Amino acid sequence: MPDTGDTDLSIPSDYAANVAFEDLALSDELRQGIRERGYVVPTPVQAEAIPRVLAGKDLIVRSKTGTGKTAAFGIPIIEKLPAGAHRTLALVLCPTRELALQVADELASLGKHKDIRVAAIYGGAAMKGQVDQLEKGAEIVVGTPGRVYDHIRRGNLDLSQAEIGVLDEADEMLNQGFYEEVTRILERLPDTRQTLLFSATVPPDIDRLIRRFCREPETILISGDEFTVEGIQNVIYYTVDAYPKPRNLIYLLELEHPDNAIIFCNTRDDTSLVAAVLNRNGFDAEVLNGDLPQKERERVMAKVKRGELTYLVATDIAARGIDISDLTHVINYSLPEDPAVYLHRVGRTGRIGKKGVAISLVSGRELVTLTALERRYGIQFEERKLPAPEEARRLWTERQVAEVRDAAKSSVFDAMLPLAADIKGMADGDQLIAFLLRYFFTRQRMERAQQAAAVRPEGREDGEEREPRGKARERGRRREPKERRERSASRPERAKGDKAHERDERGARLWCNLGTADHLDEPGIGDALASAAEIDRAMIRAVEAHATHTFLYVAPEALEALVAVDGNERDGKRLRVERPRDRR
Repeated sequence: MPDTGDTDLSIPSDYAANVAFEDLALSDELRQGIRERGYVVPTPVQAEAIPRVLAGKDLIVRSKTGTGKTAAFGIPIIEKLPAGAHRTLALVLCPTRELALQVADELASLGKHKDIRVAAIYGGAAMKGQVDQLEKGAEIVVGTPGRVYDHIRRGNLDLSQAEIGVLDEADEMLNQGFYEEVTRILERLPDTRQTLLFSATVPPDIDRLIRRFCREPETILISGDEFTVEGIQNVIYYTVDAYPKPRNLIYLLELEHPDNAIIFCNTRDDTSLVAAVLNRNGFDAEVLNGDLPQKERERVMAKVKRGELTYLVATDIAARGIDISDLTHVINYSLPEDPAVYLHRVGRTGRIGKKGVAISLVSGRELVTLTALERRYGIQFEERKLPAPEEARRLWTERQVAEVRDAAKSSVFDAMLPLAADIKGMADGDQLIAFLLRYFFTRQRMERAQQAAAVRPEGREDGEEREPRGKARERGRRREPKERRERSASRPERAKGDKAHERDERGARLWCNLGTADHLDEPGIGDALASAAEIDRAMIRAVEAHATHTFLYVAPEALEALVAVDGNERDGKRLRVERPRDRR
């Protein structure tokens, strides 16, 4: 769900203004974009901000998460900018690449009928594609401070004609150490610019920015209690020391069985551990943390946006600004040390007045945070008890059997019954049945993802129009040899052109940190990864081993399973499995 309006006219009055978008001075083209996004009633922050931005006022906006801040600045910016100018007229700075992509996507959707181009520029991605966007002339540039300043230094981004500068989630931007970059960027904007600053809090650094760069700013304070959790049910489970903490989480999920959730961890290592444990136990989970290569972050976020992912396991920084449509639950694998962080976490659910559930595993030293939340913010927690291992296993078994039975209704399998009886009588029958079940559930998950991808509408994604699939494939085939020649010319050490081309045709290429120094030969590395990914060994078509790493050439249908092995452990070594382009 984007961080803007809502289609439900019955939302609580705290989240709906007393005006309609038709009452605001907006063009027909922009109103069409708003309607296509499904927005009917402006939220209070939108109703307050849009007329003031249109009037040219500098603004300081403090509004809690989920109240529609993106559209509050996006709608009036799109309205003010001349269509087809093809030069940078507005700059939006965001603290994270995920938020930058989300904001860019939102603005592109709202402004698609006004010939307004939006460019998203952020670290961790190739510079060339971003330079191409800037050279084509994007009226709105959305980016992270480090990469925006890098483009300015290289002469790719000219802000001399920019009319509007926006700092989105300014306090988080400065918390991440971007103060110098932000001030240097703002200094490149004309003195006549309009400045819009959105921040949950106003610490001293933000106050200095306001005094230095804002001209007689007006302040909008919506629901000044940004540290509140209305509409969210807060639940705690005290961990049971008799079994490991990840097992506590498994039992919690078996009991609660949420439709979807963000699972917050305090460390990157915990996210990798939790995601690996969830996947081994049949849960659909992906990790999002600072160690993840940019292409993998984009893949995970694409699954989130398409509604294909049940559990996103993330750190606080990685999840900043993420919106999951109709998120039902937030789960704290560990409570944060700072009580205010808890409030930002649970704000990912219960958005725009909807209901949500926040569940926390609590142990020993986390009681300090729990007490602060109760006393300082008046949060009342409902205590629930984890099921006994036997009860949790019963719930798990019932859930798995129900899925198998549901699939069996539409299948003809009578001919397999004698084989099933024979397998049950074999010495390794349990292992064979377990393998077949694992294969079944893996295939079910892949089919659900493919079905979701097949039904999602063709249209804009990350601010660009998609081409028809046939044309995109043709264009890809035409450009592929040229792109390879360019890469060969720029990287002499890879000038084994024809041979590399032949290898690439044997399958998708992956990089892994296993090598011959790990006392494995090429067949052994292939066997180890096939076993870890639980795929047919034949799907790994070729293995090219070096001392410290290996290149794999695999069947495309095995990609997801092999990439999911990333973060697993083998003989005490943490496996890394990545696409080579993600490592550049």
